[in-house]
Amino acid sequence: MQIIIIGGGIIGLSSAWYLREAGHEVTIIDKSGINGNCSYGNAGYVCPSHFVPLATPGIVKQGLKWMWNSSSPFYVQPRLSRSLIEWGTRFMRIATPEHVAKSAIPLRDIAWISRYAYEDWCKLPQFNFAYEHKGLLEVFQTQAGADHSAHLVERAHQLGLTDTAYLSYDQLQELEPHTEIKAMGAIWFRCDAHLYPNKLMNQLQEDLRQKGVRFCMGEEAIGFESNNGNITRVKTDKDIYNADTVIVAGGAWSRQLAEKMAVKIPMVGGRGYSVTLEDSPYKLNHPAVLVEGRVALTPMDGNKIRFGGTMEITATNTPPRLKRVQGILDAVKRFYPQFNVPMPSVENIWYGFRPCSADGLPYLGRTRKWKNVVMATGHSMLGLSLGAGTGKLVKEIVEEEKLSMDIAPFHPDRFA
Repeated sequence: MQIIIIGGGIIGLSSAWYLREAGHEVTIIDKSGINGNCSYGNAGYVCPSHFVPLATPGIVKQGLKWMWNSSSPFYVQPRLSRSLIEWGTRFMRIATPEHVAKSAIPLRDIAWISRYAYEDWCKLPQFNFAYEHKGLLEVFQTQAGADHSAHLVERAHQLGLTDTAYLSYDQLQELEPHTEIKAMGAIWFRCDAHLYPNKLMNQLQEDLRQKGVRFCMGEEAIGFESNNGNITRVKTDKDIYNADTVIVAGGAWSRQLAEKMAVKIPMVGGRGYSVTLEDSPYKLNHPAVLVEGRVALTPMDGNKIRFGGTMEITATNTPPRLKRVQGILDAVKRFYPQFNVPMPSVENIWYGFRPCSADGLPYLGRTRKWKNVVMATGHSMLGLSLGAGTGKLVKEIVEEEKLSMDIAPFHPDRFA
């Protein structure tokens, strides 16, 4: 079977890996070079703990307060955009406690599948992407953060994540003896792991090339030909490719791709920023999320620490707002007072767009309109975490195998 995958991020590469292992001919089309996409610049978390979707009542309320502050952790740039208005309307409507509760199990399940898939890859000689299973800390400074964390621990235990622990300040500091932390306490999600995304992506590309996967970089998918309910050919600005199956894994640009197929998936791009401190003079044992600061820190690959965060809903052609990076570093300083990280030069700042669905859940599965099209996008901030698991599920969908989980909550036509 000839499979065309549109998108060369972690979702596209993971899907290609499993499909090639199953014996299919695979071509990956990406409108830019793969290096530098969101799969490179993220925090590297593999996190079953992230069972709360982006669409929550709290983020809507806080987002409205922050809407006119372009340096806030969650910022929606006001603009006249039909797709943004449609996305925002659906997002606010669906961000209910009931949605949060209903989303927890499918998010947990796909994260477990993904973590086991990454661990399977670690056993293969061609992979060594600094995978570490040390858990994830969520560090809080306020009583409101403490109360929320206690509720989150209780919910984690209900979902079977029984190795989740609520830590006092002393217990937290004991886990990080190398640096002072200004906090009241933390949650320790022992189920989580982390890795170095740059190594993972480079090693996946190399392995796929050696296995005969064709990479068509710098080509933009601009149209499709169809026959009898199937997409038969993918047109790019440079060539035309025959297709038995098409996988749409175009990240933040997937909505536009879907529209070319007359498929509607509400989605916007949420820009995030990160800075990687090479040969870090500071030491962390565990990755951490700073609850009130809305910033992530990850020790990576032995000698690095990556600082990342913010969610900026804006047009993909909007120039970066670099003062948001200073906001990330300021938040780190409030929690880790010994961390004196200077504002880096522009060329050392990474930023990229995450594909944010209208309900915080991925779009995964076949569309009703096309028999041979599989959507695999909309993972918001969980693309790396859910990447390998999504690739495995894509292969099961294409092969019409028994699925590793119920993907009905991720149906790409759920808003149609």
